[in-house]
Amino acid sequence: MQRVFLYPIGMIAVFALAACVLPGADEPEQTTGAGDYAAFCAACHGASGKGDGEMAVGLAKRPADLTALAARNEGTFPTTQVMAQIWGYTGGRDGGRVMPQFSALLDGALVPYDGGDGIATPTPIRLVELAEHLKTLQK
Repeated sequence: MQRVFLYPIGMIAVFALAACVLPGADEPEQTTGAGDYAAFCAACHGASGKGDGEMAVGLAKRPADLTALAARNEGTFPTTQVMAQIWGYTGGRDGGRVMPQFSALLDGALVPYDGGDGIATPTPIRLVELAEHLKTLQK
């Protein structure tokens, strides 16, 4: 008799625990270049990329106008240099670096990406997405 009574209770407990697992909980958060720009860059560089973000006022050096990167490079967006700056390869003069490093952009999946030098290099997808978003800000 006890077995018959405990079986339904056990099944209810199993289904209740299964319902606690959210669908897609193991899936990584979906990101976009525009979303990462808003989260990591816009405070200093501004929503439009002109270097006029709300945090720019307190900085000793005004953030770069990201809308003029291609114009300053004879009309070609300097993808590899931009990605190196974001990644932190370029430490600035005497190793000083005003821009923080963004390790969140460097974690995760790698994709082969040609930054304009003809070499497809394994690159973090979020860094690629951010660079592609910055291309859309060019005037």
